[in-house]
Amino acid sequence: MAAVAASRSFTLPASPSSFPLIHRSRVATALFHLNPTFPPLRSFTRTRHDCDFLSRCSTKPDIHSDNSMVPKDSHLGASPSAIKTESDTTQRVQSPDTPSSSRGAAPAAGSSYRGLVFDLGPEHAWDSREIGSPVVKRFLSDEEERWYMWYHGRSAGETDSDSIGLAVSGNGVHWERGSGLAQSGADAGIVFRCGRDWWVFDTHGVRPSDVLIMSSNKVRAATAVYWLYYTGYTSEKVTLPAGVDDDPASDAAAFVSLPGLAISQDGRHWARIEGEHHSGALFDVGAEGSWDSLLIAAPRVVFHRTGDLRMYYHSLDVNTGCISIGMARSRDGIRWIKLGKILGGGSAGSFDEAGVMNGHVMMKKDGRYLMAYEGVAATGERSIGVAESEDGLKDWRRCGEGPVLRPSQEEVGWDNKTVGSPCLVRMDGNDDEWRMYYRGTGKKGSGIGLAVSEGSQILSFQKWTGFCI
Repeated sequence: MAAVAASRSFTLPASPSSFPLIHRSRVATALFHLNPTFPPLRSFTRTRHDCDFLSRCSTKPDIHSDNSMVPKDSHLGASPSAIKTESDTTQRVQSPDTPSSSRGAAPAAGSSYRGLVFDLGPEHAWDSREIGSPVVKRFLSDEEERWYMWYHGRSAGETDSDSIGLAVSGNGVHWERGSGLAQSGADAGIVFRCGRDWWVFDTHGVRPSDVLIMSSNKVRAATAVYWLYYTGYTSEKVTLPAGVDDDPASDAAAFVSLPGLAISQDGRHWARIEGEHHSGALFDVGAEGSWDSLLIAAPRVVFHRTGDLRMYYHSLDVNTGCISIGMARSRDGIRWIKLGKILGGGSAGSFDEAGVMNGHVMMKKDGRYLMAYEGVAATGERSIGVAESEDGLKDWRRCGEGPVLRPSQEEVGWDNKTVGSPCLVRMDGNDDEWRMYYRGTGKKGSGIGLAVSEGSQILSFQKWTGFCI
């Protein structure tokens, strides 16, 4: 199977052995397709090198009180102990280059735009019709901080296909965007498109779900490798209950989707990693009659500890008619074992009665797990709720009686129809304080917003309204 990867400028690590042993052969193959000067597989030795999944945290903004595939055959063994995590500390890495693209237009002021930090692109841009699925990470250096946001977009001329783009920021609020392809390691813009081969699972659309960042302990900044978990869509459709499609005004049908993986050294130029499924996806839908037999979407991955990666994804439970969240577990991030459904629809009359989706799970400082998720009401309204678990595997408990973030109540509010696709970023400080990026929709289309927790109170989020001076 041929690799589908753009050959762009790449900063290669000083030594291929700086990659984690756990996937050295597949990573090497992918990077060789991106840059043929990369050393061949036989140059890899079986020495062990620790590497880190780097967490990103943020300084809290002030708020007002009112509110192509890489072959899957691997010839080297893998040791789960070759990687570790430092999820509870802020990591300092070399700051990514500032993009050469122009700054996107700032959202208009006023209460109807409260929370909006990233609007649709300008006319004729690749993201002028729709944006969403924010995946936000922060980088620190001695001189500055840089934020990356991967998101999906669609132009006015494209009716079905999504692409994945990258925007960057110095504070997580004001973002630089690109109007076309990201051509260099300093650009913003489109960074990942649909697969071109007829047999692959992502020919009709791609949306980012999560990004894990690995790097060597010895040369951390120079050897960073990004792992992008994403949702890939085919042209086949399945029927969904009214109101649970990504577009509430659509015909209540969704494209069949499966989870995929790609890797990059700069967050911009990606090589797909072929999974166990014949289409290149990481795994297939469940057997007929199982809760996830129709589709698999929004694979969000948590590095729990050495040899233990956990994926949270959603599907339409054919037995209950509700969108539900389940999980899978992996030792290497490529081969996954499903564990089943962990969270289903809420009680009658609740904000998530019709289902839960787009769950984003983070480990708290006390070791417990926090999930922000999109809840679907019986009326089709969508809000954001939170749940907690002691171990991240079972016994997920909803927090509070209702959502932590609702659509705007203003008639002209930019997000007065739906809010969803939450992405949590833990803040600096001793307490668990959080930013939550989310997708909102209203009469003028979609946008990406920001809400901030009030201290460690995860039941209270306020939409961002500006920095206090």
